[in-house]
Amino acid sequence: MSDLIVDWNKGDGLIPAIVQHWRSGAVLMFGYMNAEALAQTQQSGKVTFYSRSKRRLWTKGETSGHFLLLKSFKVDCDNDTILIQAEAQGPTCHKGTRSCFGDEAAAAPPLAFLAELDALIEQRERERPAGSYTTKLFEEGLRRIAQKVGEEGVEIALAAVAQDEAAVRGEAADLLFHLLVLLRAKGIAFDEVVGELRRRHAK
Repeated sequence: MSDLIVDWNKGDGLIPAIVQHWRSGAVLMFGYMNAEALAQTQQSGKVTFYSRSKRRLWTKGETSGHFLLLKSFKVDCDNDTILIQAEAQGPTCHKGTRSCFGDEAAAAPPLAFLAELDALIEQRERERPAGSYTTKLFEEGLRRIAQKVGEEGVEIALAAVAQDEAAVRGEAADLLFHLLVLLRAKGIAFDEVVGELRRRHAK
């Protein structure tokens, strides 16, 4: 990231910065950065902007605690706009929505929801909230989780042969959920599996 080329002259030292959720791709917010804000973002790992109204740097979440943790960023083809991928620690907007453009804008494309679900399962494993089915699975251990994946695999196979499309959809959802739990129990993130699929596709 240190060799990033940015054209600071076009906007009098400021460039637009678009923040995108690193898992789902949803657009979270828009702001401006100067060279100092970009440097602080790289150094701290927390997305920092330049406030045009306050005329100072401000780190998203500095008062609320809802930081945007930097994952990666890139500059566009004209080197005058930056796209940031970040992990949101809570709502991004001060109004309490996941995106500054409203919760509807934060809704990910259908397939990207698997990434959101994977993140939620990771949180359940870490926090173990009482009454959560996912918590119950983790506390029962890997053997039980693996058993559930096997059961769901058999159930979707049977549904595909003997039941209607709605039943197949339901069983497929059950299988995907329990598979994500199994992967998390093994310390494997869903994006690693996607990466494996990409590598195979590229061959």
